[in-house]
Amino acid sequence: MNKRTQGTLGEDLAIDYLEKKGYRILERNFRYEHGEIDIIAEDNSVLVFVEVKARRSKLFGEPEEAVTPRKRNQLRKTADGYLFMNNIDDRECRFDVIAIEYEKNRPIIRHLIDAF
Repeated sequence: MNKRTQGTLGEDLAIDYLEKKGYRILERNFRYEHGEIDIIAEDNSVLVFVEVKARRSKLFGEPEEAVTPRKRNQLRKTADGYLFMNNIDDRECRFDVIAIEYEKNRPIIRHLIDAF
């Protein structure tokens, strides 16, 4: 399985997980300038920008450790672009991370709410 296919599978799992939790999915793979946000959703009245990280091994650490300060900064800039493009200036927003690890080919999902 190549990296893109694995990423899409991880995002599919994250969307299914979020929808079961009552989130409403607004966008997937939103791009602005040089950044991308995997999922934009609503949790009640809160606008949620979701980064999905999936790993098949811990060789490079936990999935959420890949959301580095540099990546967080890029996500914030991309979220600002989304807010600007959609004329949103008075809405509570947050950043979540969905970390997916595979144990014996079964996904284990951790949802870090308000991760940064």
